[in-house]
Amino acid sequence: MRKLFILSIFQILCCAATFAQISSPDGKLRVSVKCQDGKPSYTVMYGNDIVLGQSSIGLKTSIGDFRSGLTLAETSEVKSVTDNYSLPNAKKSNISYTANECTFAFANADGSKAFDVEFHVDNNNVAFRYIMHAQKDRLACLVEEEATSYILPEGTKTFLCPQMTPQTGFARTAPSYETFYEYDAEMGKNGQGRGYVFPALFKVKTSSSGAGELWVLLSETNVGGNYCASRIESDGKNGYVLKYPEDTEFGGVGTASPGIMLPNSPLQPAAALPWRTITVGTTLAPLAETTIQWDLVKPQYKASQEYKYGRSAWSWIIRMDTSCNYDEQKEYVDFASAMGWEYLLIDAWWDANIGYERIEELARYAKTKGVELFLWYNSNGYWNDAMQGPRGKMHRMITRREEMAWMKKAGIKGIKVDFVGSDKQQSMQMYEDILADANDYGIMVIFHGCTIPRGWERMYPNFVSCEAVRASENLSFGQYDNDVEALAATIHPVCRNAIGNMDFGGSALNKFYSTDNKNGKIRCTSDVYALATAILFQTPVQNFALAPNNLTDAPAWAVDFMKSVPVTWDDMKFIDGYPGKYVILARRTGDKWYVVAVNAADQPLVRDVTLPTDAQTVTVYSDDKNLQGSVKQVKVKKNKVRINVPKNGAVVILSRCAKLFI
Repeated sequence: MRKLFILSIFQILCCAATFAQISSPDGKLRVSVKCQDGKPSYTVMYGNDIVLGQSSIGLKTSIGDFRSGLTLAETSEVKSVTDNYSLPNAKKSNISYTANECTFAFANADGSKAFDVEFHVDNNNVAFRYIMHAQKDRLACLVEEEATSYILPEGTKTFLCPQMTPQTGFARTAPSYETFYEYDAEMGKNGQGRGYVFPALFKVKTSSSGAGELWVLLSETNVGGNYCASRIESDGKNGYVLKYPEDTEFGGVGTASPGIMLPNSPLQPAAALPWRTITVGTTLAPLAETTIQWDLVKPQYKASQEYKYGRSAWSWIIRMDTSCNYDEQKEYVDFASAMGWEYLLIDAWWDANIGYERIEELARYAKTKGVELFLWYNSNGYWNDAMQGPRGKMHRMITRREEMAWMKKAGIKGIKVDFVGSDKQQSMQMYEDILADANDYGIMVIFHGCTIPRGWERMYPNFVSCEAVRASENLSFGQYDNDVEALAATIHPVCRNAIGNMDFGGSALNKFYSTDNKNGKIRCTSDVYALATAILFQTPVQNFALAPNNLTDAPAWAVDFMKSVPVTWDDMKFIDGYPGKYVILARRTGDKWYVVAVNAADQPLVRDVTLPTDAQTVTVYSDDKNLQGSVKQVKVKKNKVRINVPKNGAVVILSRCAKLFI
């Protein structure tokens, strides 16, 4: 009561404004929360620089409008929180963090509870979420709209992926996070008219004498069947507002407004909404290396077994639908075995062109060769026109579990589920249900034509990855995607792949996207680039675009590299880069560091790269100016290696270290 009395006096003195603050452990990242003239807001500062100006918070729900007429009633004590956990299927196998947390309670005009906002702030991340209270006898509600906004300083440049129009694209399967990014764009635009998807990347011009710019990544986490996923729309000026899915998504089935259960006793958990995350850095390194998406979630169930990750062959990307027959898939089993890879992904139409009995036969044969199978499935039941089979097997629990029981009997280890195309709560619930059921049968899950993962690597232990990017399939469909392939690769490590696993399906060594390797879309990137993206793009089961012919028509050094390339990592370090120009990063597994660089700029990328190892000699895969690759041993001087990377080329540096880089 004493705290409430002091706040009331403070409110009177400040002309209906209340104010409170929380800082990061190092004091550099600060969040100010205030309520002025009944409207709550927050600002984010890094040092003396504005990251987000006065930005709105609040909710409009079916049981009340909590966007105005409010007071900041109470502020909790700031508490320090620490955690450490293992995560073998993400960018770092062991993760630890320290952060400060504080809860701000807002009250209605009559003094009753409206909502709380809980803030979590570490040295490079701000996260906040709403916590809802029961209103009189109402114990459930729809959240119709959030007032959440992000107001950026003038002069900010944007690197954003436009939201797709629902029920458009192939067989009305949009949206699926597969448009081209905009680079160094001005604020005030609105994509294709529907805003932008998460994650959203910004370069903020600073006013202090520090770095001159700040990088900011917006996203969200802890979204499963409990809520819908979100996006942002421009306010036409310097701001972006949070938006929920559109009514027409998911074939118009289900409400666009998420529903929540409100607690009516201390025994029930708080009605907490998803975390909104803001990652800040003077360089891109904190964005590429962030773990905030996993720090704030907990496993939703226990793993039914220890899941084995690995490399996977995949015929569809080169040979397309016609390759889904028994003989060619058997050829790919032999290819995966020759490469020493663990898996083969069999894509669409296997049910019609191979059949269930012969899939069982193929699985038995593959096992004798040390290879196991993933199978493609159409998620669709009634919300789009995607016709590929198996269809109608994943959207209902009864048919899904019957199918998964067959998979377990046949020895199938994973599934790739395609064509979801919605962020509504109904579709998020389907993602979660598929994952939970698959875990019961020891099956791993990849999603395509889908949303981004939002903490799922930790929430669901059998989750592998999501596509949610303009991925390798488009390299087969159109030449333009090949022309800008390297450009797109420079943004993914600091944006899309920074917030979760990304199933890109790349690393092609064919010169052409075709079976004969003589016709079709022309690959513009080098063979070293193919090796580099196997490291650059992170997911624990990589579906590589190599083909059996590569055993004889690709350079032996490239094939040998791909035979031993890792897919799980103990650590990663972002070294340098600029989205749309180049990227340099390093990943470690055990005592091996892989340092890779990709260049999309017209001018060669020349750098002295400081290695994260104490190695005296390293193996370097590099391109000449004509994109002809080679491999050689290089002696290291003062822990640096000079690289010279042509456009559409790459460098891969492999080193061992006696002691780990800290």
